Amino acid sequence: MSNEVNDQLILVCGYSATGKSASLRNIKNQDKWFYLNTEAGKRLPFKNNFQSFRVDDPLQVFEAFEVGTTDPNVEGIIVDSLTFLMDMYETQRVLTASNTMKAWGDYNQFFKKLMQEYVVRFNKPVIFTAHVMDTLDEKSMEMKTAVPIKGAARNNGVEAYFSTIVAAKKIAIKDLEEYDKSLLHISEDEELLGFKYVFQTRLTKKTLGERIRSPMGMFSKEQTFIDNDCQLLLDHLNNFYGE
Repeated sequence: MSNEVNDQLILVCGYSATGKSASLRNIKNQDKWFYLNTEAGKRLPFKNNFQSFRVDDPLQVFEAFEVGTTDPNVEGIIVDSLTFLMDMYETQRVLTASNTMKAWGDYNQFFKKLMQEYVVRFNKPVIFTAHVMDTLDEKSMEMKTAVPIKGAARNNGVEAYFSTIVAAKKIAIKDLEEYDKSLLHISEDEELLGFKYVFQTRLTKKTLGERIRSPMGMFSKEQTFIDNDCQLLLDHLNNFYGE
């Protein structure tokens, strides 16, 4: 049994067009980061120097983590997105299988192996992006927002493997006025537009159905909304853990 954990593991989730990929723009030393693109080669919305790889087989992600773990020049790995990665696995290895029951078991094991072995052993910053979907919880008759995943992995959910989960949101400037500005910077352009792309770091009364989470004490109530900036988030994480 291993007691290893990766304290620099982040899940950035949200609906389409809420700034998930754009939040990667300020990552430092981009030429020392692997960017694993699972979304059919879709370009990032900004110029960058990442070591970019188009993933066309889910097992290539394992290979990238193996290389990154042993290479001291690799400082971090981004998987954009986890949603498309699991869809790819389903399309290539479940829907084409002669024994679909076994294939769904393999689907679950692929995800568990990625998170419990490869991500943990890497022990450097890892950022996953993921899309979310709203579903009605028929027991509570409440809407729940979560990263969609199928098979047995759905029982615990993707989010169970992350201690830091932020939601990418597009929020009106007037709704951000009460929050601490040390991690929230509103530009002149954003003032003119009347909205800002942000990360939500804590639950609010209006978002109780979401799976946002972070270690206790990492974010104050005044830091519920911060810049949608993964480097800012990593720096805050490192300060919190004293690294």
